[in-house]
Amino acid sequence: MENDLIIEKSWFKRNWTWIGIFLFLAIFLFIVLLNANSKNGLADTVTALNEDILYEKAIQIANNDPNVLKTIGKIEPIDKLATLEGTTSYTNDNKSVNLSIRIKGNEKQAKLDIQANKNGTEWNYQKIVIRTKNPNQEIAVLAKP
Repeated sequence: MENDLIIEKSWFKRNWTWIGIFLFLAIFLFIVLLNANSKNGLADTVTALNEDILYEKAIQIANNDPNVLKTIGKIEPIDKLATLEGTTSYTNDNKSVNLSIRIKGNEKQAKLDIQANKNGTEWNYQKIVIRTKNPNQEIAVLAKP
């Protein structure tokens, strides 16, 4: 019999399935905890994920504001992760929403705050505000009394 060296698989190769499951559960728990601050929590966030037009139209309005373009640049489309990371609160049978999500412009990142009411299938915006850091600045794109 020859003296063959038996090479064992590394710990990572033996346990990669469990590591994947653990990471998935950790990310899921992190998202749930982030959304625990709103009354309906994850339900509001899932509703916001399905309301693409809500923030797409707000970004379109913000991209037409010269102060926004000067401060953060043209705002890029929002990815689904930004909606999951943000805070969303629906009221009035999902006909009113307060939403805050991160956005990215050509120049810098910021937060987009939206207050809107739904009339049929159309969102009517009461407030669209862009908030930046360094320097701390608020740009009121739309503010109805």
